[in-house]
Amino acid sequence: MPRNPQPKFESWGRYPRLHANVVPLSWTTDFPLAKPPATKLLPVGAGRSYGDVCLLDGGTLLKTRGMDRLLHFDPQTGILCCEAGVTLAEILDFAVPRGFFLPVSPGTKYVTVGGAIANDIHGKNHHVAGTFGCHVPRFELVRSDGARFVCSATENADWFSATIGGMGLTGLISWAEIRLRPIVSRAIQYRGTKFIGIDEFVALSQASAQPVYTVAWIDCAATGNNFARGIYMQGDHSSMPGELTPSKRPWLTLPLDLPEFALNRFSVSLFNTLYYNKQRAKEKTGLVDYEPFFYPLDSLLQWNRMYGKSGLLQFQCVLPWEADHQMGIVKILKAITASGLASFLAVLKVFGDVPSPGMMSFPAPGITLALDFPIRTEVSFDLLDRLARITQEHGGRMYPAKDARMTAEEFQSFYPQWQAFARYIDPAFSSAFWERVTARG
Repeated sequence: MPRNPQPKFESWGRYPRLHANVVPLSWTTDFPLAKPPATKLLPVGAGRSYGDVCLLDGGTLLKTRGMDRLLHFDPQTGILCCEAGVTLAEILDFAVPRGFFLPVSPGTKYVTVGGAIANDIHGKNHHVAGTFGCHVPRFELVRSDGARFVCSATENADWFSATIGGMGLTGLISWAEIRLRPIVSRAIQYRGTKFIGIDEFVALSQASAQPVYTVAWIDCAATGNNFARGIYMQGDHSSMPGELTPSKRPWLTLPLDLPEFALNRFSVSLFNTLYYNKQRAKEKTGLVDYEPFFYPLDSLLQWNRMYGKSGLLQFQCVLPWEADHQMGIVKILKAITASGLASFLAVLKVFGDVPSPGMMSFPAPGITLALDFPIRTEVSFDLLDRLARITQEHGGRMYPAKDARMTAEEFQSFYPQWQAFARYIDPAFSSAFWERVTARG
């Protein structure tokens, strides 16, 4: 089994940078079975998690991207069986020409199936479809002692629940089934509505006859009468038969790290103003391709370089509905404004009440807010700590897949079931995130 030592390994946020050995896997037989490994292990797919959930300092990362085979597809049921290293982009290239689409998709298609299950990803349709794990009938879990077993809601159900949202700690997923949804066109019937303030966002979110996909971009730099302005975006797959071709490969790449001064409050405020005002009317409707609707940032490869060499921090929380439903979100937005930092990648959405099969899954009914911040030494860290405290005060929780700052006390209050989950962790597995949030003292 070849080892490719690397001095440092980084996630998509590029912070923290930790030392690790990397072992590429092409088949599950490459997995170091039935013998004590020299270091702790962690399976890693495309490395698109933002913080340290896909990192393990001094450990061995099992890179699964070589496990990229599509194994079986049933067009009658829409169930695709594939290896865990297959990306959502590769599934779309196969499925769209055949009239199928992902059941749930995050904001990038460059994540693996194994990572999507391990982080129980969510998308713009959570209010009707739940998480990715809701659409995974079965998968195979491989443990470090050589044990292999198929997991589903009825077979090894406890391992099924622990592994969905289990952050890759319960073992290696070798293959999985995904239930795809039928479509007749690449096109999305789109509606964009401008709003100002959280109250107006909530009113739009709670309107009757919500489409399948909803999400809002929000301007976190605006103040005064423009505070919390944004665009509420709705969409559904077009019912009119149309083009069903694979997407063209993106060619635009950010070739180098931008200087840190390029992303500042002035430049972000200017971008946000231009983005908000590019839609002149209160409402805009029409047909758009699914690529810019679901994956606007995927058109620029290595876009994380715009944050500079120091990298970025992402914060995502969900806050439950409150008597004054806007209180927690407004506190978070005001804390961002007061910090002097700004985010142009700010997304606001309502989570529904579709339960996830995962024991440690993040989504819960309420409002979720996700933001990216450039790392500017202690200013950024202090802000993230402040946002975590507000989340805790309002009974919310944060998303491990996008975290690099959560304390052990915060994590254990957000996820009180963590000790029950810990019983399912493979004894040879760990991660930098897990070691951080379960540390004592």
